[in-house]
Amino acid sequence: MNRRDFLKILGASAAGTSTLTAPLARAERAPRVVIIGGGVGGATTAKYLKLYAPQTHVTIIEPKREYQRPYGSSEVITGQIELEDIVISYDDLQTRHGVEFVHEAVESIDYDARQVQTNGGTRLDYDRLVVSPGVSFDFDAIEGLTAELAETKLPHAWDAGDQLLVLKEQLESLPENPTVVIGPPPNPYRCPPGPYERAGLIAQWLLDRGDTEARVVILDPKNGFTTDYTMLHAWNDLYDFNLPEPARSKYSDEEWAQLTVHEKTGPIEWVMGELGGRILSVDAEAMTVEAEAGTFKADMINIIPPLKAGQIAIDQGLADDSGWCPVDQRTFESTRHANVHVIGDSCIAGAMPKSGYAANSQAKVLAIQLKALLAGNEPVEPVFQNTCYALAGNTDVGMFVADVFRMDGDTIARVEEQRYLPFDATETEYRLAALYQHNWMKAFTEDCFS
Repeated sequence: MNRRDFLKILGASAAGTSTLTAPLARAERAPRVVIIGGGVGGATTAKYLKLYAPQTHVTIIEPKREYQRPYGSSEVITGQIELEDIVISYDDLQTRHGVEFVHEAVESIDYDARQVQTNGGTRLDYDRLVVSPGVSFDFDAIEGLTAELAETKLPHAWDAGDQLLVLKEQLESLPENPTVVIGPPPNPYRCPPGPYERAGLIAQWLLDRGDTEARVVILDPKNGFTTDYTMLHAWNDLYDFNLPEPARSKYSDEEWAQLTVHEKTGPIEWVMGELGGRILSVDAEAMTVEAEAGTFKADMINIIPPLKAGQIAIDQGLADDSGWCPVDQRTFESTRHANVHVIGDSCIAGAMPKSGYAANSQAKVLAIQLKALLAGNEPVEPVFQNTCYALAGNTDVGMFVADVFRMDGDTIARVEEQRYLPFDATETEYRLAALYQHNWMKAFTEDCFS
């Protein structure tokens, strides 16, 4: 670049709207990575990219000034923790790691010019763009369900925020021995054991209140869920829960024979998909839920709508007809737009679940891949991992799923190993899993944000 070109660019910059980028040719300045989304995926990518390649200029675009973690947030509803306990500051990312923040919303992305425009008039140039926007909700999939109702009478509370407090207030206002209907979403969705942990927590809360005849009905479009092998067994012991006959296939004959058949069942009912658990519609005024199995009258309804990629990913053309974002699963580079990487809940990542731990693992791999790509080197062969902890309801009874993932061709595949507590796990092992869950929550959050 000669002096005349340099001055010409300076003049263009001064005449434009506000911009945080220096008008230098990309080859003559430190690489720039812009990250859309300040959740687990975005924060972890920013932190580890600054650790691996400190010269990289990293900016996160995130409208909110604090993050509320959705993982473990169901305990806000049942009072084990308060809403402020899930609020996380971005201070460490800024002061310890040198990550810059723009607290505005993305308005558009110019993929040819490699530039992001915000609603505050900020323009950010990038060499590589990372999009980690979490999820959005498909309210149209269930008749009678709307985004407005989710803020008031039918909160899903699946993305933290004030809906947790609305649901908590509803729970505390329930009449004696109420019926609560919980509707988990179809696959794929964020936090696979989460809806079932929430059902257990609410059942335990009602029992602790003295509601011995309460019902917590799970209307499920699926025939199984992550940790079902352990969760159903724990419910059988804790809550006089009778496993539905189609669940027999999850256990060996010897294990099935050891499960108790209770004459009088407890609060939890699981209406699995093949027994008619799929929800067709909801009537917020009548407080009824219509499922394939029939109509259920409820005192509290908590339906988690089907999920899709984060809205910004859909609006900017990164998602396909499935509602999720296709990527090269080695580098998470979008197959629809070059130099753009989509990670976390929004991307299609083979056998990996949509969980905070998975987003964290993807982000660490992406930081390594970005360092290589920005230097003109080949990406590495990745290995991923995931662990999800969950409580059965009783907070001293925990469980987990733990997996390792490797590439199988162009797809991320799960390595076949034991992933749950064994069927004959002792009470001590269940207690240790609960203890690990609480310690993991703190350590994991620090790994992402501190």
